[in-house]
Amino acid sequence: MMKLKKLFSQNKGFIVFMLGMALVRGALADYYLVPSSSMYPTLLEGDRVICDRIAYDIKLPLTDVILKHVSDPQRGDVVTFSSPEDGTRLVKRLIAIPGDVVEMRDEHLLINGQAANYEPTKLATADHLTPQREYSGLQQVYKEQLGSLNHHIIVMPERASMRNFGPVRVPDGEYLMLGDNRDNSKDSRYIGFVKRELITGQVKRLMFSLNGDDYYLPRIERFGAKL
Repeated sequence: MMKLKKLFSQNKGFIVFMLGMALVRGALADYYLVPSSSMYPTLLEGDRVICDRIAYDIKLPLTDVILKHVSDPQRGDVVTFSSPEDGTRLVKRLIAIPGDVVEMRDEHLLINGQAANYEPTKLATADHLTPQREYSGLQQVYKEQLGSLNHHIIVMPERASMRNFGPVRVPDGEYLMLGDNRDNSKDSRYIGFVKRELITGQVKRLMFSLNGDDYYLPRIERFGAKL
């Protein structure tokens, strides 16, 4: 016990600093390494993103207990959350809010009876397509537009996927999440709706990005980039 007291006394400043950093990361802001291709072409493997943990709610640090609502999550937001299936931390796009009636037909979204518009487009670089080592089939890129939803998605017509569901009504206090890489994402189609308390923050900006398929060279253009 005396040794522990002496150790604390000698390193008190460092220990307080580390506890403060843990508190800030747990309650205010966090960073997250994108581990998969489920959000291509928006987020790439090797992206390190900044997660605003108080964008929607102020929580008791290191818990899912909400102390105060700050703002409501909106359609089109990119969010991090704990999977209702197994607690794994995921990053996806919020597609539907409580009360929305959502349907997907042949990969096309309908929300509250309004169909999304899909405009074929091309990406500036193949780096934003699913890596060939993971999937070598046809990939098609579209701009998905429906109200506040305005972003690019990837579809893989040759790959088996859940392209149809609903119509379903999003329950109160819950949200429907989808990956932008629609046929390569384990999202609400498979794990169900996400309760608000499981949302851990909003992603608006990248810190940096390293390309694991190119000797972890930095993607300079993505350093500090906004989504």
